[in-house]
Amino acid sequence: MTARIHNAIKLYEPLQDVEGVEIRLHRTVLYNSIYRADDNLLVNLHAYATPAAQAPVMHIHAGDDTSTATTYLTSLDNTWTSAIPLAQASDAGT
Repeated sequence: MTARIHNAIKLYEPLQDVEGVEIRLHRTVLYNSIYRADDNLLVNLHAYATPAAQAPVMHIHAGDDTSTATTYLTSLDNTWTSAIPLAQASDAGT
């Protein structure tokens, strides 16, 4: 897992120079991957012994006032709030 994380950081590092882009790192155990772009959420549901590329993905419109959208937005916000910016993590050697 560590190698995958370092690989992802290297791939996304150039985006740090793009205005409006911020990369953060966290130590939270996640049960799915949540990607947000404006009002759209893509939730990649993790399933034991199933590679992420083969696991189901839900598309949720964040503007919908549903408990599903609210649950995933709250999860994403809580993780984001507790995460540290990549530049700060790099400075700390983590």
